[in-house]
Amino acid sequence: MTQNTPLSLRLPRPPLGPEDVTRRVLSAAQLRARGVSATQTSAQCLPGGPWQHLLPGVYLLHPGPPTGQERLHGALLYAGRPPVSARRAPAGPSETGYGEAMVTGIAALALHGFATAGDLGALHRIDVLVPRTRRLRSTRFVEVLRTASVPGAVRVGEVPVAPVERALADAVAGLTEAAHVRRLMTEAVRDGHCEPASAVRELSEAKLLGRPAVVGAVDALLAEGRAVAEARLYAMVREHGLPEPLWNVELRLPGGPRLGGVDAYWPDHAVAVELDTRAPRYGVPGRRGRAQEDPQWSAYAAKREHLERLGVTVVHLTPRKLREAVDQQATVVRTALMAAGDREPAGCVMALPR
Repeated sequence: MTQNTPLSLRLPRPPLGPEDVTRRVLSAAQLRARGVSATQTSAQCLPGGPWQHLLPGVYLLHPGPPTGQERLHGALLYAGRPPVSARRAPAGPSETGYGEAMVTGIAALALHGFATAGDLGALHRIDVLVPRTRRLRSTRFVEVLRTASVPGAVRVGEVPVAPVERALADAVAGLTEAAHVRRLMTEAVRDGHCEPASAVRELSEAKLLGRPAVVGAVDALLAEGRAVAEARLYAMVREHGLPEPLWNVELRLPGGPRLGGVDAYWPDHAVAVELDTRAPRYGVPGRRGRAQEDPQWSAYAAKREHLERLGVTVVHLTPRKLREAVDQQATVVRTALMAAGDREPAGCVMALPR
């Protein structure tokens, strides 16, 4: 189309369907690529005009209030950096222009399906994560969060969204109400959005574990994660036809010291299952910090070594494996039970309710 082509022929006019949000909200660069000059854009945005200035360099192509999806798309256009190829040539109508920007915080949790995050359209603020090298200010309803460690974005539809663990940490960083923090963190684990260990690791790396609103919520998250993992273990045993074990027992030698608790124990086979529900806590760095020995893991390893010296096979399962590869984990347990006859008989180990 030529520069003299009327705007009404170059650009779609409302009403448009919900799927046309990328045509209702455009950046200045996208408008220029369609042959709309800065002067023409300004004229369309005059009071009473058909367009409006949504954010710096971002325009809403209808006069009414923006929807939640329009605000979301506008926030990403504002924070996005076009790739090198897009800067060398005009952007096509289908290009998003989001660059490395992604939604995080409460808005991201809403997109991930968190009921406690509320409705996207009702949010007063949209957090957008960008690389630390970006020189960009927060403005209007957009809060720009810079990071030296950009996570891999998850696509929710066509929207780039931070992974649940990162979005949760960024949301918690902006909250002061302990009840709200607890609801978000409990839902994250209860509804299977993420594992407790990965969520707590992200909170630890963000230096949020010491906040008053977070301390009690972390305990609730770990307790919820433990309950979910135990339920998965019970379901695995029953749904895969494994023999019924003794659940949640303390092992000890007759008249001797305690050997430690296990989540399931088959005394006739001398096989125990232990769930690894550890999570990094205060002072234990995650992947961004220097690695240190985990005292919880040292205790796990010492207990397992002691039990195996006594002839007890210990199968170590993680909540993630039970969620993502339950068939495989059932096979591991079944194999351990079948191999019991090939081992030396175990010493006299007692199992007591825990």
